[in-house]
Amino acid sequence: MSKMWKKAVNNQKGFTLVEIAIVLIIIGLILGATIKGKDLIQSAKQKKFYNAFVKQWEITVLNYYDRTGGVLGDSIDNGGTTATGTANGAFDNINTAGEFTTVETRLRAVGLAIPTTNTATSYQYSFKGQESGTVTIGLNLYYLAATSGGGGSGGANVSSNCLYFTGMPTDLAIALDSIIDGVADGQKGRFRMYTDATDWPTVTGTVVVNAMYILDVP
Repeated sequence: MSKMWKKAVNNQKGFTLVEIAIVLIIIGLILGATIKGKDLIQSAKQKKFYNAFVKQWEITVLNYYDRTGGVLGDSIDNGGTTATGTANGAFDNINTAGEFTTVETRLRAVGLAIPTTNTATSYQYSFKGQESGTVTIGLNLYYLAATSGGGGSGGANVSSNCLYFTGMPTDLAIALDSIIDGVADGQKGRFRMYTDATDWPTVTGTVVVNAMYILDVP
């Protein structure tokens, strides 16, 4: 064996434990930043849904009440489905395309803008949940009973006008509960599970839920 070859072999060094540890730390930081970045993006999407869809419909209902003294979607007088002159302060359970067309016509008649979404209709919103994938969330104007902790003014079994959401990703519902009520409790507060007999399920166990947002109107 030549001296030159021996020298080349002796010069080949492996990584030290310190160097390996540094590399692992760097990899961990990169992975952590990636995961954190995904969480931030998802949080931004959830807040956008709240501001662009939930809040806009709430504002629209309140503006209609301030402008007309009536509840949007309550009797034909207010774009609802029940007979003229039978307004009782409760949503007429508006849940079809035709019924929302009537509501939109009434909004235009009093000079109010119709909320816009990322779909072709004002009462649907496309959202990609963490576990559900991309789904279409439906909005309904319902008069619902809140059985755990009462409605907007407290007390058991209180019925209230609600924005009722169907097919909502569970992770989005839990996030909205924290945004609106300050804590994720599906049985209490203005935003809750429907029905509110149980708390929010696990995100991985039940990927979509129905939820209600209690409105203080009238």
